[in-house]
Amino acid sequence: MEFRKGSSLSISDSSKKEMASDTGLELLIEQTISVITNDGRNIVGVLKGFDQATNLILDESHERVYSTKAGVEQLVLGLYIIRGDNISVVGELDEELDSNLNLSSLRAHPLKPVGH
Repeated sequence: MEFRKGSSLSISDSSKKEMASDTGLELLIEQTISVITNDGRNIVGVLKGFDQATNLILDESHERVYSTKAGVEQLVLGLYIIRGDNISVVGELDEELDSNLNLSSLRAHPLKPVGH
């Protein structure tokens, strides 16, 4: 970071890159990821980008809606942005393992929202 007397705080390009690399998200660019949001949603898609506030841009995304009575419903979202302050967990999805799952036969309780 650079700070000059009498000026506002500015962040150099190298510091911006360091901040982005601290998250580890750059390793997941163009990978399929699963995001669990604070309100209990599970969104799966290809990570296209992110910013310093951990806002995520996903492409080819869908929401997986779990139920104890029916199989997993997948709602197509397409290109989707998730605000960083609404993210609980981000993880890389094992596409081979995921493709072998029969989502229509899976039953699970929906996740509850995260309380702060």
